[in-house]
Amino acid sequence: MKSGSGVRCAGGGARVARALWRAVAVALVLAAAVLLGLRIRGIGPRDFIGRVRMLVDSRMRRATVEERIRDLDARHPEWSALAESAGGALRLVVFKRERKLILEAPGWPKVREYVLTGFSGRLGPKLREGDRQIPEGVYGIEYLNPNSLFHLSLKVSYPNAADRRRAAAEGRTGLGGDIMIHGGEATVGCMPIGDEAIEEVFYLVHAVGFEKVPVVIAPYDMRGGRKAELERSDIPWYGELCDEIAAALKR
Repeated sequence: MKSGSGVRCAGGGARVARALWRAVAVALVLAAAVLLGLRIRGIGPRDFIGRVRMLVDSRMRRATVEERIRDLDARHPEWSALAESAGGALRLVVFKRERKLILEAPGWPKVREYVLTGFSGRLGPKLREGDRQIPEGVYGIEYLNPNSLFHLSLKVSYPNAADRRRAAAEGRTGLGGDIMIHGGEATVGCMPIGDEAIEEVFYLVHAVGFEKVPVVIAPYDMRGGRKAELERSDIPWYGELCDEIAAALKR
């Protein structure tokens, strides 16, 4: 009896060991798949870990916009005077080729410039979900997100009426959305500017009123003149879109 019992125990132990090894193998395959997916989407391990941390933090305690603003005000009291000197008007401008975001106000002698910490796609408009394109056009801000996976974020109003009109004329559907200006570095069609920069932008946009802040996203900096070589496209209405963007920059 003892001998038979020992054999059964040994056999059971072997089955448990095999089950554990299978579980480990499956976990390794899943981890490899996740890492490959992150690499394809341009998300590094450090940024992924940061996302998980911020997701856990945000789920444990979801802060309001006002709470975030109070925290930023306490850490950066100089931003209050900067917001007041804006004169109640701000504009956000993104130049894709130059990889920069500009925040400007009538009362400021100098614009605030921020470097895009990540980029996806190429010059040209966003046409559909999954094309990894940063949109181009004249937009607004729909809301501020104080609990973003990317620290803080501002929701850009893509697609706008012009995007929908052009898509309808061509029979395109599934235009995508959820285009954000946010912290961090990873992006698939959004505009990251790092955590420190997004805090300043978040604060100033809130101070002026996000519903009053236009967002101009241009393929390149058109303020010094148009560059025909950067506007070449097989999209028939792209020249018209560039005209609209150039006119908005002049306003």
